[in-house]
Amino acid sequence: MSRPASSKRQRPSPRESFPKPLREADFSRVEGVFTDVDGTLTTSHRLRAQTIRALERLAEAGLKVVLVSGRPAGWGEAWARTLPVEGVIVENGGLFFVRGAKGLRKVYLEPPKERAENRRRLRSEVLRVLKRVPGAQLSSDSAYTEVDLAIDYNEEARLGDTAAGRIEALLRERGVTAVRSSVHVNCWLGRFDKLIATRRFAREAWGQALHPEDGRFVYAGDSFNDAPMFQAFALSVGVANVRSVLDRIEAPPAFITRAAEGRGFEELARAILVPRDRLQE
Repeated sequence: MSRPASSKRQRPSPRESFPKPLREADFSRVEGVFTDVDGTLTTSHRLRAQTIRALERLAEAGLKVVLVSGRPAGWGEAWARTLPVEGVIVENGGLFFVRGAKGLRKVYLEPPKERAENRRRLRSEVLRVLKRVPGAQLSSDSAYTEVDLAIDYNEEARLGDTAAGRIEALLRERGVTAVRSSVHVNCWLGRFDKLIATRRFAREAWGQALHPEDGRFVYAGDSFNDAPMFQAFALSVGVANVRSVLDRIEAPPAFITRAAEGRGFEELARAILVPRDRLQE
């Protein structure tokens, strides 16, 4: 497949010109949407009916929609079976679910032996760190993970940013990858992240190389673990609540919505669909 003409943005340094208002984005060539879930699709930790309808409208317009989350494999399979999406990437890229001719297929980023060894060591390192941070505990849904683990700092627990930062630092000292979502400190061992898994997903699901800078795909997110995606996608969009981390995130989104959380995603969906709606008039 020939590579489309690139519209890759040149990020300035310093980066104060980012993100731009959503109205400045050109969505005319968009073929698909990759989106985070917590704080991007959810609103106050819940999926609004209007947000699900936004996903439906994107799918009905022929757009590929893929969820990209730090949540466990168990959540991913449920989403892949019940939501209007072509697939779900979970555990910060540790594995994904993809629809195919023979039904839903699960793909891991690591071979079984490496995955098992990393899992054993990860659990040991995480338990060691939990003992050093008062109140720190595994997220209640870590029981459903297969590759990574999550420490709750902003879902059922209320540890705050300082404690979350200490957890990240302690894990990194032990050689563990650790990065925050809007609710958890996700941690793993292995050579993967959301972007690596997204590229692999495109090959497995669509038989094509993903060139996120070419303007055919959008990424929507809201937090630290979205930074690799924000950096790679020319059409990266932060819902408005991303403003709370813009001064600390490694790479900001190119564009930002006016509304926060799920309402911000609904705003993005409308903006993507406008060119298509006009063509049908």
